[in-house]
Amino acid sequence: MEITKIDKEKAWKLRHKVMWPDRSFDFIKLEDDDLGIHFGLFKENILISVISLFINNEEGQFRKFATLQQEQGKGYGSALLDFVITEAKYRGLKRIWCNARKNKVDFYKKFGLQVTNSNFIKGGKSYVIMEKDL
Repeated sequence: MEITKIDKEKAWKLRHKVMWPDRSFDFIKLEDDDLGIHFGLFKENILISVISLFINNEEGQFRKFATLQQEQGKGYGSALLDFVITEAKYRGLKRIWCNARKNKVDFYKKFGLQVTNSNFIKGGKSYVIMEKDL
């Protein structure tokens, strides 16, 4: 297993396949993808998990966190998220947060993220903002 920075285009392919396969490819792109730091987790040289970190002053938002369906539940996503939280601390960030799908709240709680009162719906899916002080 190897975690490394990747180009946004590599992240886009996995995002589309995992998160929104029924939408157009452009749906998974973010306007500020050029500003993000994109990380990928490789298993035997195959990209199986991606996450993008966006830094704004002393806080970071991780977005578009996706792991191949057949590789979920094996600890790869956990390893990648742990890596990104460590990276955020290394960069001196004071807070990290995300828009969590409501069905993934328990996963994020394992990393110390806490549910806020901010909820919304996008693309028919329910989200809640979760955060952690670093």
